[in-house]
Amino acid sequence: MSRFVKPGNAVALEGFTHLIPFAAGHEIIRQQLTGLTLIRMTPDLIYDQMIGCGCATRLVFSWGGNPGVGSLHRLRDAVEHGWPHPLEIEEHSHSAMAHAYAAGASGMPCAIFRGYLGSDLVRVNERIRSVTCPFTGETLAAVPALRPDVSIIHAQKADRRGNVLIAGIVGVQKEAVLAAARAVVTVEEIVDDLGTAGTNAVVLPSWTVDAVVVAPGGARPSYAHGYYHRDNAFYTAWDEIARDRDRFRAWVDDNIMRATGAVLTGTDDLHVD
Repeated sequence: MSRFVKPGNAVALEGFTHLIPFAAGHEIIRQQLTGLTLIRMTPDLIYDQMIGCGCATRLVFSWGGNPGVGSLHRLRDAVEHGWPHPLEIEEHSHSAMAHAYAAGASGMPCAIFRGYLGSDLVRVNERIRSVTCPFTGETLAAVPALRPDVSIIHAQKADRRGNVLIAGIVGVQKEAVLAAARAVVTVEEIVDDLGTAGTNAVVLPSWTVDAVVVAPGGARPSYAHGYYHRDNAFYTAWDEIARDRDRFRAWVDDNIMRATGAVLTGTDDLHVD
């Protein structure tokens, strides 16, 4: 992982509802990569874990929480008490984040869209600006394009040429990959044929990806459509684990730092040149 993620990088780990790249996030924790700007539309458990382990100094996001359960206690502790160190936050709407990724993927300097009218976020986020349309005179919102140093996603399959299949609910994985300087994809399996028949499938061609790593179960405790279900019990249990600093650290030691059979070893199964 340290081949692609460097201390101080801006890193996006994307995946919406399912295909959340937990294995990759855990490898970043294991390799003690710090000083990161973490970017994600919906920071949930994986960013709570990475923030609590001291990986991040800044967070760019549009919603943060434990889905269906409550707060992210490690995120709150960092913002409210500076533990394990202070965390700068830049909060946006979902629409702004999606547009900013698309702008980055398109090589544009900023995203322009209708939004933020009446929003208090404008008062606390100086990176939200407004522009006047030269054709209609309409006032529009503008935010800087998102261009991560590295984007990391999880997907169902890659073929032996490095093409990647994402199926089921699709978030902003495509845009995040296209916007990034480097892209790493963990997958459930390598196949000879992606088998693209079916609905709501996206194929990322090999030229968009720098490395593919086989990581079966790499999205757990979230789910991978067609492979395994969401571990709802763990999301509920996380609320109590993350509330207490010592209990959190013990969980990280047992389940990440000393985990046997770690999925990612830092050696890429398929490097795409």
